[in-house]
Amino acid sequence: MDITELRDRILKQDRRALARAITLVESQRADHREMTAQLLESLRGAGREAMRIGLSGTPGVGKSTFIESFGMFLTAQGKRVAVLAVDPSSTRSGGSILGDKTRMERLSRDKNAFIRPSPSQSHLGGVARRSREAVALCEAAGFDVVLIETVGVGQSETVVSEISDLFLLLLAPAGGDELQGVKRGIMEMADLILVNKADGDLKSAAMRTCADYSGALRLLRKRPQDPEAFPKAMTVSALEESGIAKAWDEMIELAEWRKDNGHWAERRTAQAQYWFLEDVRQGVLAQLETGDAKAQISQMIAQIAQGDITPTAAADTVLEALAIRTR
Repeated sequence: MDITELRDRILKQDRRALARAITLVESQRADHREMTAQLLESLRGAGREAMRIGLSGTPGVGKSTFIESFGMFLTAQGKRVAVLAVDPSSTRSGGSILGDKTRMERLSRDKNAFIRPSPSQSHLGGVARRSREAVALCEAAGFDVVLIETVGVGQSETVVSEISDLFLLLLAPAGGDELQGVKRGIMEMADLILVNKADGDLKSAAMRTCADYSGALRLLRKRPQDPEAFPKAMTVSALEESGIAKAWDEMIELAEWRKDNGHWAERRTAQAQYWFLEDVRQGVLAQLETGDAKAQISQMIAQIAQGDITPTAAADTVLEALAIRTR
């Protein structure tokens, strides 16, 4: 694979080249990781920037339907939209269904849209291990908006906020004890809470749920990167495509305020620092799976099983061999 040719084709908005590049960055082969680093470095000076929007929500809330309606709304305005959808991987087989294109049939046929499902590969945080690099590739390919859909909602599934400029939390009405439906941790990450399915018999329930969350948001500590009215809760209907234009206007307002006040650039700088440290951590962990470290770990596991050493002492022994201080 010629990296220079791949780079040039991506910059010319070649969709096949983009798909091939994302496959490359998702590979775990050592030689592919080296090629990925070369490719991303060669694209670093492209100067293209998309609006990165992370989206999470409870199972069955209609994330795929919302993304399709929202994506069609954006492409109708002449914008190019990339969707990076993360599907959970089986802890037994390691496989994923990757069925997002079948759930977004209209959007998948739109010439201004690009949909790429990826397996989570058991990576915690709700996104795939290499989603950040895939986002960078989509930006280089000239997409105006990049939507990152997480595997679902939970306490640990907030890593998407370290990839995105705006984070949307999608909720369904009539879910019982509404304010217990989602834990505080992810609510504090959200820039907009969208109560979906605000149509038909569920419309009144959606309005009540939205009011509940609006009240709850007022109790949270105001964030310095937000104007006075944010974060806020709104109702939308992906099925009827209502409320989507208003939600987009709110996203634009928030994005422009952050840019004007310097928070946009600060956030991206903080994200780059976060992923640098994350890559260092992952590199250290990878060292434990190779060579002498792997053999020593196997030896320590056998000694722990026999009761000859405590897990803490065994861990210290391995880390000292790697010249890593734990205290």
